[in-house]
Amino acid sequence: MTSRTQALIPIAAAAVIIGIVGIFSIPSDSKLELVEFPRGTIKVDDIVLEVQIADTEPRRIRGLMFQDQLPYDEGMIFVYKEPGFYSLWMLNMQFPLDMIWFDENGSIVHIEQDIPPCKKPIEIMACQSVVPSGDALYILELTAGFIDEFKITKDSKLSIISI
Repeated sequence: MTSRTQALIPIAAAAVIIGIVGIFSIPSDSKLELVEFPRGTIKVDDIVLEVQIADTEPRRIRGLMFQDQLPYDEGMIFVYKEPGFYSLWMLNMQFPLDMIWFDENGSIVHIEQDIPPCKKPIEIMACQSVVPSGDALYILELTAGFIDEFKITKDSKLSIISI
């Protein structure tokens, strides 16, 4: 008969291996070294937000990984050169997020709320990509609860002030 410890050892070893593979699969530009993000200002409806701008591939890969939770007046905006079907994931995030996808006119394409982080080896194995329902030019990441707190709906609009 197998003891509990004997059964847990292979599971723990698999979790560690998956975690190590996950860390090594992150492109080197996005690992723990500092990635500088330019800052800008946007509005969602009448709410002014200071945002970190993820407008290059290394910045988009790194995103908010390893950062502390943001106040409600801050976020990160992912900026793409052309509209497309862009998905995100929560690898190495430290807090849950609300995410909003916008088209080139600032109209909302898709909303996701309270997406949990994937930061433990066992979570990384099951970490899912968040997939939008349509093409977008911008994706806004905010601390979870923002959408409910400020009553953001599919009719809300993005205005770029400076990015």
